Amino acid sequence: MTKLSLGPVLFNWQPEGWRDFYFRIADEAPIDSVYVGEAVCSKRQPFFEPFMPEVIERLINAGKEVNYSTLALVMTKREAEIMADLADNADLMVEANDLSAVSHLSGKPHVIGPYINTYNEGTLNYFKVRGATRIVLPSELPSSAVEIMAGCDIDLEVQVFGRLPLAISARCYHARSRNLHKDSCQYVCGEDANGMDLETVDGDAFLSVNGTQTLSHSYYNLAAELEDLSDMGVNIFRLNPHPVDMVAVAQCYRKLLDGNLEVADANENLMKLAGGVPFANGFYHAQPGVDYMPGQIGTE
Repeated sequence: MTKLSLGPVLFNWQPEGWRDFYFRIADEAPIDSVYVGEAVCSKRQPFFEPFMPEVIERLINAGKEVNYSTLALVMTKREAEIMADLADNADLMVEANDLSAVSHLSGKPHVIGPYINTYNEGTLNYFKVRGATRIVLPSELPSSAVEIMAGCDIDLEVQVFGRLPLAISARCYHARSRNLHKDSCQYVCGEDANGMDLETVDGDAFLSVNGTQTLSHSYYNLAAELEDLSDMGVNIFRLNPHPVDMVAVAQCYRKLLDGNLEVADANENLMKLAGGVPFANGFYHAQPGVDYMPGQIGTE
């Protein structure tokens, strides 16, 4: 059975808005598996923690599988202690986004997140024998690599919508853009609910900055490739949250997976929902990631 998943919110949204977003996902979205938790910057975490219990309860009561995502970059003793406590004591499935989390989760069922470079079947099997029950593949993998790993008898999750997480840094470019230091950032990343766009020297939008994280400017869209991925054996398809109607986005992908919507109609609907942000699927086709080839599947 194919499942739709929703990755963790990567942006610094207002806490009450963050809570209400998940409430609506619980009540209205055809999502099977939901990730919560702060994956980008530990400084944001205290703002969301007060709402976490009621968000998790609402999602579970709605029949969603709930997973807790760890930080993608653990740098300080405090962050290491938070991560270790989560890995050792969480009553939810944990998505490890940093190798330090993997060491704590060894021997327990867990998810390997997209920030860990699972690029081949050898790495996949290394994690599998240590307890991983699901691997979220890095989005830069071409279809040929996905197909090889789909034969390794483990649940595979692939991002099919949203900006791609490309890099994470010890420094905060968002703060630097306002002439601030990371330690006194004033949480300026909260001013850009969908990330801060960067342009090339020619003035073309290219990347998006989210605190310490670099994202693609384009939304990755593998609507045309869903059937191809399903045929390979991929069974979980991830949507990354954005300040758009994510319930409508989820409904669109669910209809595609169920065979109740044509790809061309899905792409037209998604284009309207994306609000002018362009699409990309180049990585899947072993082309530059920013490229978009609508309607093409799996040929390289």
